[in-house]
Amino acid sequence: MDFEKRLARLEEIVEKMETGELALEESLKLFEEGVKLSRECNSQLNDAEQKVKLLLGMDDDGQPVTSDFNAQAGE
Repeated sequence: MDFEKRLARLEEIVEKMETGELALEESLKLFEEGVKLSRECNSQLNDAEQKVKLLLGMDDDGQPVTSDFNAQAGE
């Protein structure tokens, strides 16, 4: 699932839980799914941030410095 779909599902879960009309078991199930989605979204955002940092680096001559993100991440 891509970031946008995860975020949309997370928003849907929040809306459902805010109604206060769910049974406890259903609320717990949705909360667990929401936590998982939140962590996955956060991980994707952190990865994107690292890529941006790599692309925005400059050397001493003012030239852009780029490198393979996977090589920097040790993959």
